[in-house]
Amino acid sequence: MPPVSFSDIALVSCGTMSLELKHLQDTGFLDARHIFYTTPGLHENPPELERQLFHLVEKAKGMAPKVIVVYGGKFCYVNSDQPTRTMKTMIEELGPGVKRVPASHCVDMLAGEAERERIAQELAGGEKVWWMTPGWIKFRHYVFKGWDKGLANENFPRHTGGAIVLDGIGYLDRYMNDHPEEFLDYSDWMAIPIIPCPLGLDRLKTFLADQAASF
Repeated sequence: MPPVSFSDIALVSCGTMSLELKHLQDTGFLDARHIFYTTPGLHENPPELERQLFHLVEKAKGMAPKVIVVYGGKFCYVNSDQPTRTMKTMIEELGPGVKRVPASHCVDMLAGEAERERIAQELAGGEKVWWMTPGWIKFRHYVFKGWDKGLANENFPRHTGGAIVLDGIGYLDRYMNDHPEEFLDYSDWMAIPIIPCPLGLDRLKTFLADQAASF
């Protein structure tokens, strides 16, 4: 991938993706002027997601002439009171200086549908999978805020292929080594195995570079 500069760009991202974006900063790919993060897990609270998104984009505009929003589309914002109000319409309202990565959710930022199908076949024998990113591990209590064991039992066990974590930063290996009891507790709470899947961040980098070039 040819070098791309984000020096005149600010980002507004779901906090769930902060681990990957900070890694891209540390490794020199992402030289954004600033990155603002919303609270992780706001797909469960659309009004608060909208409030934080608009607030942070306005702050970002004060720091850079261009803003990239790192949020998914149809899976990250569902407004049951106004079904026609979508992430796309909100980005349009924020103005021509604001772009969004064209992913459906955070998992899609790391692996597309065809790649996820391949991974599920290899790691889970084609069984139904609950997909996660490292942020779903680190920010568990935000992402699953309000979930009790009963709600967990209604959702996770049907995913007979387990929970696969798409990990482009080596986070899960470190987490399992440093916090083995927490890791086992998380897996017990989900009642399915949590399976690490190392992969690169090329898809996310391409999304970011394409948006930077589109201004």
